[in-house]
Amino acid sequence: MAKRPFSSAEHALGRLVSGVGNDVQGNQARTLTELTYARLRRDIVEGHLVSGSKLRIEHLREQYGVGAGTLREALTRLVSDALVTAEGQRGFRVAPMSLNDLKDLTRLRVQIEIEALRLSIRHGDQVWRERLEQAFQALSSLETPITGETRPAWEEANMQFHEALLAGHGSEWTTRVLRLLARHGERYRSYAIGLRDRHRDVHAEHEEIYRYAFSGQEARAALALEAHIWATPQLLIQALRDGRADFPASDRSP
Repeated sequence: MAKRPFSSAEHALGRLVSGVGNDVQGNQARTLTELTYARLRRDIVEGHLVSGSKLRIEHLREQYGVGAGTLREALTRLVSDALVTAEGQRGFRVAPMSLNDLKDLTRLRVQIEIEALRLSIRHGDQVWRERLEQAFQALSSLETPITGETRPAWEEANMQFHEALLAGHGSEWTTRVLRLLARHGERYRSYAIGLRDRHRDVHAEHEEIYRYAFSGQEARAALALEAHIWATPQLLIQALRDGRADFPASDRSP
C-alpha cells in the first residue's frame, strides 16, 4: 500500500483524543499515536490490511511514515480491540476473520445488549427519550443510502444510537464490553456492506427498534434488536453458501 498523508478527519480524531496538557512534546507523541492507530484500524476494517497477514514493523514504518515505537503503541491498542493479535517475540498479525468468530461475538452481543435494552426501557426517563430521539434523527440523516463516503460518519452515529438505546439504565461495564464487540464486528459489517444483492433496509430496522423502545414496548423492541444484530452474520453466511463471497485471508507467511 502506498504511503498516504493523514486526512483532515484523522487529524481531527488526534486532536480530540490527545487532550490538552502542558507537555507539548508528550501531547504531540500521543496525537501521532492516535492518528496512527486510527489509520491502522481503518485499513484493517476496510480490508487494506488483510485478515491474518503479518504486520511487519519495518514495512509499516515506511508505509505510515512513523517510528517503530509509535507503531508498536498503536498496534498494542488494536490488540485490545481484538483486531490485531500479538505473537510473543514474533510481532503482530491482523486478527483472522471467520464465521465462527462472527457467530461467537454476535451471540455475546445479543445476550448483553438485549438485557441492557430491557433494563433501559424499564428505567428510562424523559432525558433518555430525548437523547434517543436525537441519536435516531442523526443516524437517519446518514443511512439513506449508506455510501463509502458517509460510512465512517454513519458508523459513529450507529454506535451513538445503540448506546442511546441502552442509556436509560447506565452500566459502564456494559458499555465497555459492547464497544469492544462493536469495534471487532465493524469489519464484518464493512465486508457485508460491500456485498451485492444485500436486500436489506437497515434504516427500517433502526426505525422499528426506535419506535418500540421509545413507546416502552419492551418485548417487541428486544425482538427487533435481536433480529437486527443477527442480520449481518446471516447475510454473510448465505453469501458464503451461495459462493458470492469468501473472507479474505493471507498466505500465513512467517
